[in-house]
Amino acid sequence: MKEIDVAIYEDIVIVGAGISGLTTALGLHRLGVRSVVLESSESLKFTGFALTTWPNAWRALDAVGVGDLLRKNSIQTEGHVTLSKSLPIFKVVSSGSIPLGTEQSHLLGDLLRFNFESRCIKRKDLLETLESELPRGTIRYSSEVVSIEETGSFKLVHLADGSVVKTKVLIGCDGGNSMVAKWLGIEGPVSTGRSAIRGLANYPDGHGFEPKFHVYSTWCVHCGFVPCDEKSLYWFCNFSPSFHQYNEENQDPLSMIKFVARQLRDAPLNISNIVERTELDCICCTPLRLKLPWNFLLENSMKDNVCVVGDAFHPMTPAIGQGGGSSLEDSVVLARCLGKALTTSSVEEEYIRVEKGLKMYVKERRWRILSLLTAAYIVGFVQSSGNKVISFLRKRFLTKNLVKIMARMGDFDCGDLTIP
Repeated sequence: MKEIDVAIYEDIVIVGAGISGLTTALGLHRLGVRSVVLESSESLKFTGFALTTWPNAWRALDAVGVGDLLRKNSIQTEGHVTLSKSLPIFKVVSSGSIPLGTEQSHLLGDLLRFNFESRCIKRKDLLETLESELPRGTIRYSSEVVSIEETGSFKLVHLADGSVVKTKVLIGCDGGNSMVAKWLGIEGPVSTGRSAIRGLANYPDGHGFEPKFHVYSTWCVHCGFVPCDEKSLYWFCNFSPSFHQYNEENQDPLSMIKFVARQLRDAPLNISNIVERTELDCICCTPLRLKLPWNFLLENSMKDNVCVVGDAFHPMTPAIGQGGGSSLEDSVVLARCLGKALTTSSVEEEYIRVEKGLKMYVKERRWRILSLLTAAYIVGFVQSSGNKVISFLRKRFLTKNLVKIMARMGDFDCGDLTIP
């Protein structure tokens, strides 16, 4: 076949230079295994602006050797605060709830102090740090994948510029609309009927907010903000467009700012001012989609020498704050399993060892991801439901216990890169 004769050969090809793609490449690099990352854009993309990270994410970042680098540019989140117009103020401590008093109009809800590591890190800082630790030439920009072809035990990756890359291992880290996932026959994510407007507000002279995760909820709207550092705040607003007559295709920054500010006009701490001072290029609106847990359970996430990672593997909503953290976990586990397959002496053919390594990766991740998808699905459903009974349960139970759920899901260790 003519294309094979002119194809560029690479042992491992990773599609997508996002969080999972760069972390997988770096994990393999730490084990002495070379890979190439194909990115369709001309440079790194920072859509979403920031992400909350729990202990599981930091254990994964430490495993690939960038945890301390990222800690220098972020601050520890010390607790979770529920902002409300009707709840009494009380502080949750080990000995029980201690009333702190009330305010006339805007009351502060429960304050839960963290005894574990949690931070909000900018995507730009994360991706640029991962990129800086990779060998030069690892990422090939302007390399859009248009099709994948099978030839014997190899895969041919066809790019938009007409070039072809031949590889013995293909890893899809290309998001919810993954080309690699489609080739595997994996069903794409489904709409939740909700959207998220997110932004990053910068304060050159300092914002003055405490390093706490602040959350405020109203009718089918879930909003919050958290400091990334002393001079920037990440904020979000998850809502149901059908309830609020909002066209989610409207990407005009001013319209988004006005919409969110209206939802927060009665919120305490002048949250609406945070949104209003957000620069126009630091705000975006995206529909929330997810992999249904039962679909995930029935799907085969790898075939021969091809697999998927991160959002290409298990897209989920931000309901429990585990989209980024679970992707980091995936990358460490895959690097470890694939590294073992490629560096371990064995009488088996390398192709067979690779296939076994990918099967080991999928097996190790399967039940962990299923639990995360299920939790995100249930929490998201409760947050967005207009049913009166569920609304009552949301106010009485979910609002107070959400952070405990998130902390429980985030208390996980994917292990290091050591090959047994």
